[in-house]
Amino acid sequence: MATAAASVAPASTSTSSVLLLRRLPSPAPAAFFARRLGAPAPRRARLLLQVALTSEVSSDDVAAEEAAAAPKIGKRVRVTAPLRVHHIVKAPDLDIQGMEGVVKQYVGVWKGKRITANLPFKIEFQLDVEGQPKPVRFFVHLREDEFEFVDQE
Repeated sequence: MATAAASVAPASTSTSSVLLLRRLPSPAPAAFFARRLGAPAPRRARLLLQVALTSEVSSDDVAAEEAAAAPKIGKRVRVTAPLRVHHIVKAPDLDIQGMEGVVKQYVGVWKGKRITANLPFKIEFQLDVEGQPKPVRFFVHLREDEFEFVDQE
């Protein structure tokens, strides 16, 4: 019959090493003495970055875009897309499809420059909430294909 013998390794006799950090001599005293001896002060390297931001859009294009959007501001619109807004505290998860509002601002142009606004029309809505003496006003940004203009008669 074979016997299995387990061998036990002797306890480790290695010691843990300690890393001692030593500070390098500061270059400040050497620079101080070098200046006193008349040697020129070392120059520091400078990195100059120049960034040129150019807009490929001419001011005529921006002016034409603003002029095209100007007649739409102040018009009454009705939302045609099924949209929900979640940022209204008094009416959470509000479906605004079919609601009517007023176009307040076109934000596709900002400070004379065209920006990439996904939803360039800022529209103001008013919602009557029970328990509130005044209607709750809120703003929603929409694309032009998400609303239609309502004829005011």
